[in-house]
Amino acid sequence: MTNQNIDKSIELQISDNIAYVSFNRAKKHNALDMAMFYAIRETINDLRRNRSIRAVIVTGKGEDFCSGLDIKAVMKSAKAPLQLLFKWLPWHANLAQYVSVGWRKIPAPVIMVIHGRCWGGGLQIALGGDFRIASPDASIAVMEARWGLIPDMGGTLALRELLSLDNAKELAMTGETISGEQALNYGLVTHVDANPSEKALQLARAICHQSPDAVAATKKLYNKSWWSKPGFALARESYYQIKILLGRNRKIKSYNQLHQDEKPREFVNRQNW
Repeated sequence: MTNQNIDKSIELQISDNIAYVSFNRAKKHNALDMAMFYAIRETINDLRRNRSIRAVIVTGKGEDFCSGLDIKAVMKSAKAPLQLLFKWLPWHANLAQYVSVGWRKIPAPVIMVIHGRCWGGGLQIALGGDFRIASPDASIAVMEARWGLIPDMGGTLALRELLSLDNAKELAMTGETISGEQALNYGLVTHVDANPSEKALQLARAICHQSPDAVAATKKLYNKSWWSKPGFALARESYYQIKILLGRNRKIKSYNQLHQDEKPREFVNRQNW
C-alpha cells in the first residue's frame, strides 16, 4: 500500500490498484475549507493521470462524510469566494464545481461512501461519483436553500440524471434532510448498506476483474452520451470499441474468460481515455 497525503485534510492510499481517498477534518465534520477544496482538486488530477488505478473509494473520517461548506473558515478571507467562483470560460468548472464534476473525468469508477451528514457541498461532491453507497441512517440534504443560495457546485449534472425534475426541485427548494433509505427511494444513492465501506470494496473488487479499458470506455461513453443526440452516441460506441479491440487488455480479458480454471493473467495499465 502506498500513502500520499496531498494536504493534511485529504489522505490518499493506493492498494491493489484501488485508490482510497479520505476526507480528514473529522473534528470539523469534514466541512470544506479552502485548503480542502485545493487538495481535492489536486487529488482528482493525480488520479486522472494514474493509469494503474482501477477504482476509487471516497470516504469521510469521523462521524460524517462531509457536512458542507465551512462558512467561518472560508469567509475569513475576502478573496476566498472569488477563488471558488472564478472561471475563465462560463462553461468550464470553477474550483467549487470541480470538486464535484472532476470525479467524472477519472477513467475509473468512483464510489462515494456516505455516512453521517452529507449536506450541501458534501452532497455535491458525492454526486460527482459514479456510485453512492450510504448507510441507512445517513443524513443527506441539498442544504443551500437554508442559506438563501442555490446549489452551485456542479451536482446539477448528476441530479438531472438521477432524479425526476419535481423531486430535484423539492429537495433543493426546501433544504429537507432525508435518510439513506429515503435517498435510495429517490434514486439519489445506488445502494444502502449497514456497512457501506465493505459494500464499496466488494463493488470495486468486482469491477477490477474486468478490463480497465472496457470500464474506462464505458464510463466515458455513458457520461458523454446519456443526454447527447443518438448519432453521437452510436459514433462513440463504434470508436471506443475499435480502440478497445486494438488494445492488450481486451485480449487478456478474453483469455481469462476462456481459461477460468487457470490463474488469470494480469491486466496492463489502461490506455489514455
